[in-house]
Amino acid sequence: MFNKTLYKKGIQESWKLLVVLMAVLTMYFLIIVMMFDPTLGSALNEFAKAFPEMMKIVGMDPSDTTMISFMASYLYGFIMLIFPMVYSIVTANRLIARHVDKGSMSYLLSAPVKRLTVVFTQWIVLLTGIIVILVFATILGIVSAELQFPGELNIFSFVKMNLGALALHLFIGGICFLSSCLFNDTSLSIGFGAGIPAISFVIQMLANLEGKLDPAKYFTFFTLFDTKAIIANESFGVIGMVVLLIGAIVLYGIAMKVFITKDLHL
Repeated sequence: MFNKTLYKKGIQESWKLLVVLMAVLTMYFLIIVMMFDPTLGSALNEFAKAFPEMMKIVGMDPSDTTMISFMASYLYGFIMLIFPMVYSIVTANRLIARHVDKGSMSYLLSAPVKRLTVVFTQWIVLLTGIIVILVFATILGIVSAELQFPGELNIFSFVKMNLGALALHLFIGGICFLSSCLFNDTSLSIGFGAGIPAISFVIQMLANLEGKLDPAKYFTFFTLFDTKAIIANESFGVIGMVVLLIGAIVLYGIAMKVFITKDLHL
C-alpha cells in the first residue's frame, strides 16, 4: 500500500517549494514578532487604527495586546493561511494530475504497483509537506517569541492554534488532492484545486468587514479556524478543528476512491 521509491521521488520534487515557503515564513515571523511591544503597543497596531478596514479585510484585527493575540492577528489571519495553501495547490496537482496529463502515470501503473499504492503514497507526500510546514511554523513562532520577548507567549494556546491551522490545511489539501484525482487535465485540476480555496478566502475577507457582509462567514470553511475561540478555550475552537479534520478525511477518501475507479485513458 506504500511505495518507498515513489515517496522519495515525490519528496524530491516538492522539497524546493517547501524550503522557499519556510524561508518566507521565517522572514515574516521574525519581522512580525520583532514589531511586538508589550508595553507600548506596536507599529502594526497603530497602522490598524489608522486603516481599520484595510487591516480587517486580511484578518489583521488584534483584540488585545498579548503576544498570542498579536501573532494570531498578524500571522494567522493571512500569512499562515496563504502560504501553506500555495503548497497544497501546487503539490497536489503535481502528484496526480500532472502525471496523468503528461502520460507518465502509465509508466507508474505499468509497473507491479497497484493504483491504491500509487494514490496512497502520493497522499503521504502531500501530508508530509503540510505537517512539516505547520511543525516548522510552531517551532519558529515559539523560538522567535522566546528569544525576543521571554515569557510573553502563551505556548499552550499557540500550539493549539497551530493544531487548528493544521486541521484547516489538511482540509484545503483534501480539496486540492480530490481535484487532482478527479481531473486528468492540469488546468482543470489547478482551476478547481486553487479556485475553491481562493474563492472561500475572498468570501472570508469580505466577512471580516462585518456589518452587512458578516453573514458571508457562513459560506466559507475558513470560519471554522477561529483563532480567538481557540485562544479563549471556547468550544467552537475545538468543534471547528474536528469538523475540518472529518471533512479532510472524507475528501481524501473520496479522492482515492475516484482515482482507483476512474478511466485514465492511458
